[in-house]
Amino acid sequence: MLNLPNLLTLSRIVAIPLVVACFWLDRGWAQWLSAGLFAVACITDWFDGYFARRYHQISRFGRFLDPIADKLLVAAALVMLVKNGTLADINVLAALIILAREILVSGLREFLAELNVSVPVSQLAKWKTGAQMGAITFLLLGDAAPPVIGQVGLALIWVAAVLTLVTGYDYLRTGLRHMGSENTQ
Repeated sequence: MLNLPNLLTLSRIVAIPLVVACFWLDRGWAQWLSAGLFAVACITDWFDGYFARRYHQISRFGRFLDPIADKLLVAAALVMLVKNGTLADINVLAALIILAREILVSGLREFLAELNVSVPVSQLAKWKTGAQMGAITFLLLGDAAPPVIGQVGLALIWVAAVLTLVTGYDYLRTGLRHMGSENTQ
């Protein structure tokens, strides 16, 4: 059960309190450390999938935990960024779009799993994840980085939000095809 891919996935969950703790320290270096830890955690997302496929270590545990680890990491960071005002005013909408889509897709995946329907991750969803994780990394730097970094982060969070809407719609459309009109209660 605990192979390298699963350990990498678990490391993302372990990183969450560290990212949060560093973010709230009142030191510029701590923001850099928070962003660095977040970025490393994001990179483990790619490596755990690579190692699982490359070394045939795909497991039920990993398939279950990997998307949860990703969602916990992103949700924790977005909540922090809203709380401290980095994502304020209209930019809160981008965070809400991302969080709402994650909840929707989680519910759809659970529903479809009961029907033995698998929904593979699309290439566009991978781009969404990249934009989202890049945006959050830049935004975690806050005032410890030049203002242009924050502007790039805000632009990327909106790119991620738009891609989130598109990919969320794709997942919803797939889910709706498998939902019958019968009442199964």
